[in-house]
Amino acid sequence: MAFVCNLGKCSITSAELKGAVTGLRLAWDKGYRRVHLNLDSTTAVGIIMNNAEDDHRHGIIAKEFNYLLSLDWDVRVSHVYREANFAADFLAAKGHLVDFGTHLFNVYDPELEHWLLHDIMGIPHDRLIINTI
Repeated sequence: MAFVCNLGKCSITSAELKGAVTGLRLAWDKGYRRVHLNLDSTTAVGIIMNNAEDDHRHGIIAKEFNYLLSLDWDVRVSHVYREANFAADFLAAKGHLVDFGTHLFNVYDPELEHWLLHDIMGIPHDRLIINTI
């Protein structure tokens, strides 16, 4: 199963946190009880692991993480570099192409499967960064 979200305009950290919460909710609802959540944002990992206060700008979503992590399951949260998470990058890019909201996929997209295999096997892949200035 996979999902993409079009969140409209928001910060990168907000997008990372909202995507992670959505993924955890889906995993819980589907009955998964051992989950490894990989995030490429050290800021997002810090907010989740350090239980941000209510008055923090991400406090509401941090409270949701606190609730989800308190459920009866094993969730490991860790930071991974972008280069080890191409499948997430692929899905994030797809999120810009869909209507507002969350969209679930029950069958792997062949391109997604390609990037998942890269991630699982640790195959390096160069990124092309285009300077638009």
